[in-house]
Amino acid sequence: MNFVAFERAKQGTGASRRLRNAGKTPGIVYGGSAEPQQIEVDHNALWHALKKEAFHSSVLDMELAGKTSKVLLRDVQYHPFKQLVLHVDFQRVDEKTKLHMKVPLHFAGAEESPAVKVDKCMVNPVVNELEVTCMPSDLPEFIDVDLSKLVKGSSLHLKDIKLPKGVAPVIRGSQNKSNPVLVTVTAPEAEPVAPAEGAAAPAAAPAKKGKK
Repeated sequence: MNFVAFERAKQGTGASRRLRNAGKTPGIVYGGSAEPQQIEVDHNALWHALKKEAFHSSVLDMELAGKTSKVLLRDVQYHPFKQLVLHVDFQRVDEKTKLHMKVPLHFAGAEESPAVKVDKCMVNPVVNELEVTCMPSDLPEFIDVDLSKLVKGSSLHLKDIKLPKGVAPVIRGSQNKSNPVLVTVTAPEAEPVAPAEGAAAPAAAPAKKGKK
């Protein structure tokens, strides 16, 4: 994906407010061997781009001052209640340096699994994205996760899925967390058994007589 940015000379709260009033969003590009650079982006174009999953998880082509460079979206600040982007951060990409990124997980096949199709279980994703490390050229837009083989009483762990070539998971914490659960399977609740039609109601217990 690509977007157009413009150099921003003036800084400060007042300058940023005037930019927003003019339909622009202030931002910054940092990283790599160059100094951080203040930029501005068309707000409407940015707003629509932010609705696309790929804009958050892909290497982007940024056109700035007649040149195109590779960047990643790193942070977005939204207005608390208005549909307004207050500020956006991008990081320059070095083609020879590994990235740490959160990549969306796309789950498919649950309805065809024995857990759902036969045993009427519920399939519950525990996480919707996975933190990975890879070279920029290997960064996937998303990771497909096949749920078609899930069975009742099972769960899907990190080591159960196949990651794209060149992509490795980022493991934090102890070794016990090296294989986290991604998806759980919940058995359906047992429905109460209704008495058969025409069955006699249980006899009421005799009332106790009080002492005279």
